[in-house]
Amino acid sequence: MSALPPAIFLMGPTASGKTDLAIELSKVLPCELISVDSALVYRGMDIGTAKPSKELLAAHPHRLIDIIDPAQSYSAAEFRRDALEAMADITRRGNIPLLVGGTMLYFKALQDGLADMPAADPLIRAELETQAATEGWQRLHDELARVDPESAARIHPNDPQRLIRALEVFRASGTSMSGHRARQLAQSTEVAASGGAQLPYTVANLAIAPQDRQVLHRRIALRFEQMLEQGFVDEVIALRARSDLHPALPSIRAVGYRQVWDHLDGKLTAVEMQERGVIATRQLAKRQFTWLRSWADLHWLDSLERDNLSRTLKYLASVSILA
Repeated sequence: MSALPPAIFLMGPTASGKTDLAIELSKVLPCELISVDSALVYRGMDIGTAKPSKELLAAHPHRLIDIIDPAQSYSAAEFRRDALEAMADITRRGNIPLLVGGTMLYFKALQDGLADMPAADPLIRAELETQAATEGWQRLHDELARVDPESAARIHPNDPQRLIRALEVFRASGTSMSGHRARQLAQSTEVAASGGAQLPYTVANLAIAPQDRQVLHRRIALRFEQMLEQGFVDEVIALRARSDLHPALPSIRAVGYRQVWDHLDGKLTAVEMQERGVIATRQLAKRQFTWLRSWADLHWLDSLERDNLSRTLKYLASVSILA
């Protein structure tokens, strides 16, 4: 048995059944749930994020849901800080932190730590936004390609949030974002080689998804249709009625929300909005699978199996998570 306390990571693409399995686990194990989802942090964004119902959350509380306003931003560093605090609190009470969600960057930040990058600089950001307004985002992307080709290859010219952050890091520190991450990776490798642990827990890594990708695609389409029936458009209308929200914010750029926002702006018909929302959600799932394929020591579960609870318990016992 490891001297480190146990924790469980339950990951997977969107619409794969993560929450259902997490609830089942919490009924039979002394687990407390922590959400790992970059959209569920926002208050007032319930339908389009497929947020668990108020009744379910009352019966099975999730930490890190409804913690900030949509006008605010929430970084991976802030998530790591908050998640570690929550995990420590859960562990102190003798329970097991069960982290469930699909924001793989958050899981990665928690597992491996974050590169020591400069904090956001309002002056630099204002300069970059002014430059983008006068010269266009492609010109900023060309600049990033010169100073940080690796980040430029990952970041699309139409992704202003990540593009500005990458250039901000370089202008503030003189070192590219890729350089900072390479240094972090080297430090993490040194820690592992010395027998240390970046995260002070014995973690069981689980992922759940249908083996048949077409099944997942059908689930995604059905869920988006159900969101629309539940009042997704009205939810976005309420967000638009506020004077402080706009499409450049991370909250409004969330999958589904940006498509409905464009529809309400008259850029998309209702049919086009639904089609593009489903396509964007499939693309999100594809990115999630890409992250998961590179994850070490990952135990996969098929969403369509009927005995995933017993399979999970058996696996947790095999890796000494359960006493």
